[in-house]
Amino acid sequence: MPATLHDFDFSTLLGDELLSKDGPRPTASALKDVDVVALYFSAHWCPPCRGFTPALGKFYDQIKDSKNFEIIFVSSDRDASQFKEYYDEQADWAALPFKDRATKNALS
Repeated sequence: MPATLHDFDFSTLLGDELLSKDGPRPTASALKDVDVVALYFSAHWCPPCRGFTPALGKFYDQIKDSKNFEIIFVSSDRDASQFKEYYDEQADWAALPFKDRATKNALS
């Protein structure tokens, strides 16, 4: 067991690569020195999710730097185009790549 969150290898849980708004990023660098990691399970087709996502985005933007906080979007969308449309609307957090359905299913 890692001594602190900083010692945990998130690639064992989330895979080697996360998606950022700028494109793919190695999981290790995306979560380097992060104190709090939240997994956000959501989907384009889910009305309560779509209502909550903007509020979560505002919260994230307010605290991400001061609390060294990161959210990873884990999509339950039905296809890659829904994922892309929904992720494009979200705050500047990372996402599990849509193509990685095995990891998404394991996390779920």
